[in-house]
Amino acid sequence: MENMIAEKAKENGFLLQRMEIMGHEQVVFCNDRESGLKAIIAIHNTTLGPSLGGTRMWNYASEAEALNDVLRLSRGMTYKSAISGLNLGGGKAVIIADPHTDKSEALFRRFGKFVNSLGGKYITAEDVGVSPREMTWVNMETDHVSGLPGKSGDPSPVTAYGVYMGMKAAAMKTYHNASLKGKKISVQGVGHVGEYLIGYLEKEGAEIYVTDIYKPTLDRIAKQHKVTVVAPEEIYDLDVDIYSPCALGATINDDTINRLKCKIIAGAANNQLQDEIKHGQMLMDMGICYAPDYLINAGGVINCFFEVTGYDKDRVMDLTENIYNTTMSIFDMAEKENIPTYLAANKLAEERIEAIGKIKLSF
Repeated sequence: MENMIAEKAKENGFLLQRMEIMGHEQVVFCNDRESGLKAIIAIHNTTLGPSLGGTRMWNYASEAEALNDVLRLSRGMTYKSAISGLNLGGGKAVIIADPHTDKSEALFRRFGKFVNSLGGKYITAEDVGVSPREMTWVNMETDHVSGLPGKSGDPSPVTAYGVYMGMKAAAMKTYHNASLKGKKISVQGVGHVGEYLIGYLEKEGAEIYVTDIYKPTLDRIAKQHKVTVVAPEEIYDLDVDIYSPCALGATINDDTINRLKCKIIAGAANNQLQDEIKHGQMLMDMGICYAPDYLINAGGVINCFFEVTGYDKDRVMDLTENIYNTTMSIFDMAEKENIPTYLAANKLAEERIEAIGKIKLSF
């Protein structure tokens, strides 16, 4: 037992070091034996306002994998809100469980109690594996929740619209024409956001290839949309114009990056680059136009922000449509400074956080 406690203390030391390096303010581990809840809430930065970010439910292979995911996701939310001009910080939560079999009212209500204990420092919403129904259960225990039925609801359609706008900006930069008609586009992951994105692409006349690890969803999409289904591992080898990762992160990695034949990467998934510095530079060297993920998938957080502050659908859609212009600005900045696009986006987000932080410290 003493050895186990010592080992855990060692792990906690490493966690504090990582929090220091990544700039996190707080990490909360949530456990409830009765409901089966095992969750982690990570609050990255609250300089601009309370942290907002969805709750992801996934059957992680290990607690270490879940921790890595929530740390990266929460950091991405800080940058996403900052670059979108929102007065929000970045946070995220992950629930370690199978979203197809382990959902229950008791589990999500217990999770809601943990969220409520943070006193508004963290506002949650839907993410992968979670729907508005589960958010209603969370809302039974806390008001610090967004994406509720009867209000703005599921933010996935708005997220998809922003990705669509970012994809069109990437097409303009690459092909000098924003039209996606006739473009070959592979969509990896056809969950909530992926399906809405397919709808936009289908209306514009794109040639769409899709894959997903969950066969029932994939079968339904194939029946309802004009798409070509491919196996999960085949998606990287397709000769397409645009690769759109819309599932989990880190799909652009040492094993996949040299298999890509696309000219553009523009998708809804968070943390698409397994190693931001290494793979971001590689994409630049390969001549692939990468639309930074947290920039173009910001429609969801824009939607949630206005649900919290006072919902205005027209304003939400206007700001989400403006993702096109912001993406073009990032592309221009990256080209002018000869840096990868992810770095240009990071610099713009960090400049806003620093500037507003100075204002808050002044009196």
